[in-house]
Amino acid sequence: MERELTGKRPTFHQDKSNAGFYRMLLWISLILAGIWLLLGARRGTVEPMFLPTPTPTRTAGSYFLEAQAYFQAGKLDDPDLPPPAQPRPDAIDTYQRALEIDPTNAQAWAEKARIQTYSITMLSSDAQRRERLREALESIDRAVELNPDDSTIHAIRAFVLDWNASYVGAEEAQDLLKEAEGEAVRAYQLDPRNALALAFYAEVSLDQQKWSQAEQYAAQAISLAPDSMDAHRVYATVLESIAQYRLAIEQYLKAAEINPNLTFLYVYIGRNYLHLAQSAQAESLYDLALDYYAKAAAINEQLGVRNPIPYMEIAKAYSQQGEFFVAARNAEKALTFDPTNANTYGQLGIIYIKSRNYESASPALKCAVAGCTADENEIAENLVEEGLLAQSAAVEGLPLTNLTVAYYYVEYGTVLAFLSRANQNFCPQALPVLAQVRAEFPDDPVLMEIVRDSEGICSQLAASPNLSAPIATPLPDEIMATPGG
Repeated sequence: MERELTGKRPTFHQDKSNAGFYRMLLWISLILAGIWLLLGARRGTVEPMFLPTPTPTRTAGSYFLEAQAYFQAGKLDDPDLPPPAQPRPDAIDTYQRALEIDPTNAQAWAEKARIQTYSITMLSSDAQRRERLREALESIDRAVELNPDDSTIHAIRAFVLDWNASYVGAEEAQDLLKEAEGEAVRAYQLDPRNALALAFYAEVSLDQQKWSQAEQYAAQAISLAPDSMDAHRVYATVLESIAQYRLAIEQYLKAAEINPNLTFLYVYIGRNYLHLAQSAQAESLYDLALDYYAKAAAINEQLGVRNPIPYMEIAKAYSQQGEFFVAARNAEKALTFDPTNANTYGQLGIIYIKSRNYESASPALKCAVAGCTADENEIAENLVEEGLLAQSAAVEGLPLTNLTVAYYYVEYGTVLAFLSRANQNFCPQALPVLAQVRAEFPDDPVLMEIVRDSEGICSQLAASPNLSAPIATPLPDEIMATPGG
């Protein structure tokens, strides 16, 4: 049946009566939004797209791997040069970058503390070492806070406390060693088969003079982890302490096979050869010691690490052989790395005394004992003239806190007394220095003999101004200090 359509005719196209209005409204909105974005970008309230993100895109794990690689390469700590030189990466800095991304990683804090502790072997002054060890203690305390039941973390804390004990007074050292022992026991209780716990327990026992216990634990650590640098180093340290120098060298060499770029291991090997050379008076052993010191210096140079310690060890070896000129040149080389280090000036002064170069010994020991300004620093000025140093430097004198520094003081007083004449009398400067040594170390027979002889020179000069007296008791070879512990 067909139906007729009636009414309004249907339409099948868009009704354009309102479309133009909405389209215009859309365009106006887009134009206004564009103007707002443009003005915002100019004011800095809106950032353009595709700019680099302000936060690091690297993961903490990649930094951890990089830090471990730097440690393996021997770049524990490489202090940055002054501007405009670019910062130089090292293990400690890289761990810090990783921890800025992941500050709750307890193992990373502990490893950073371990490396900070080992890095003091690359520092040449006690003040620097004490500060670095304080930082290491802060790092390991953070690790313990984050994970109080980890055996390795407690083992590393024992290690950090033990090395801190070497740079404090006797009473505080005993407290730190007792605390370190507690940490080592806790680490062992948490995991009796943790080689690191046994190794550092052995090192603490050694410093507590528990010789047999130290040797027992160190040997156990080696058997549990024959591929552990720390275990071999500790066992070598124990053997060295009981004068088993050849066996100690074997263990240090095994440690160096595992971590071949840790220069302090070669320094330790050289020291043990030097001990053997002194007892056997064998030229070949001196040569071996010098070879390992030179190897440490060469690795540092290859890595761009400015570490003066190998050169001071070379200076010590040559001094003991009586080759004082070469010894002095190596000590001066060490000064070019750190011209503000008072301890290096002290050791250089001792070398000058052994070579009877008292005129050079006096300014070197003055910087070590009393300190000196850049203008007063004759040693640094000479290095500047030779083109070995860019500019002279001020030096802060060492406080009279230990036996090594006491010898710097007493020899400075002795040199001043010996150089005194009627027309140029240094005794007014010498006697107060000698008096300080007498007050601090009255029971040391060697020091007191030198003090008496030097005071005697000044007494004779006062009584007979034209009298020339010989220098006081010569300095024993064995007291020449070794930087780095």
